[in-house]
Amino acid sequence: MNKPFQFKQFTVNQNRCAMKIGTDGVLLGAWASVDKNLFSVLDIGAGTGVLSLMIAQRSSAETIEAVEIDADAFEQCAENFENAPWADRLFCYHASLLEFVEEIDDEYDLIICNPPFYSEDYKTDNKSRDLARFNDAMPFEHLIYAVANLLSTDGLFSVVIPYKEEVKFTELALKAGLYLNRALHVKGNPQSEIKRSLLEFSFKQQEVKTSELIIETARHQYTEDYINLTKDFYLKM
Repeated sequence: MNKPFQFKQFTVNQNRCAMKIGTDGVLLGAWASVDKNLFSVLDIGAGTGVLSLMIAQRSSAETIEAVEIDADAFEQCAENFENAPWADRLFCYHASLLEFVEEIDDEYDLIICNPPFYSEDYKTDNKSRDLARFNDAMPFEHLIYAVANLLSTDGLFSVVIPYKEEVKFTELALKAGLYLNRALHVKGNPQSEIKRSLLEFSFKQQEVKTSELIIETARHQYTEDYINLTKDFYLKM
């Protein structure tokens, strides 16, 4: 798991990050709406920086900024940015989310986040993995507060969360004036339950577009939808 992860157009080192490259992040990076007029992007809780790198590949956004609280992950993210073909457009801050909100006056056209989300009460012996994995590092309330303060009037916020948290998260967002516009429900295979929700919010109320994505029909037999979504990134797609 500590080996560099090779995508088609960039490489991600992950040996110093608690949270390794996973399906959730790649799906979100591929699914998030990227407008042709996109100027500024913020990646909250960047980890390896993979979301920022995917958005850099997919868009012509001039400024892609990332914020990461964990020192090792921050340094790794900065290194991954420096080694990327789009290094001049990528920048990583080492700060907590609430510190960042207090200090930054900018607004962003796209905010993207693959947040830490295990609300279960147990902890492991690996502190940095716990920080990345458990939502006491970034409660949903903090995330929504940050987005409501940093998103531009016409901006979009894209996030991936456990499906069981979707109603709660959507209600919290609504209280902050953020409306759900688009949702993708992800299942591992046709028989499995919905595991993840990819959600897109804005300050504009509109009819919610909901769709479903099944990842595979059998072990390593990927669906056409999944291949089409990820083929610009994964080497073997």
